[in-house]
Amino acid sequence: QVQLVESGGGLVQTGGSLRLSCAASGRTFSSYPMGWFRQAPGKEREFVAAITSGGGIKYYSDSVKGRFIISRDNAKNRVYLQMNNLKPEDTAVYYCTRRTGSVVTAASSYDDWGQGTQVTVSS
Repeated sequence: QVQLVESGGGLVQTGGSLRLSCAASGRTFSSYPMGWFRQAPGKEREFVAAITSGGGIKYYSDSVKGRFIISRDNAKNRVYLQMNNLKPEDTAVYYCTRRTGSVVTAASSYDDWGQGTQVTVSS
């Protein structure tokens, strides 16, 4: 099992930017896809972005495509989410996650989760 710790959340105005970071423990980080999900109050956890083990392929939800960028640094065991042009509807707790198979968008298919970091976008 891997431990995932997110950081970088906070309060930002509409149109602003934040960069989330996720630090992973373990020596097998580079072997697995990584993803970001978010959950707003009263809503289900939803897929945001994912990246393959080598970083060569990235996936985004339609709601963040063109605004968010996922990346990873396998030498540092870290995955990042650069969030630009933030909107109030981006307000949520953001979670870093890992799975042992190929990239999918269903939260139930992911194996390990961080504790989450709050992102709040004010209008």
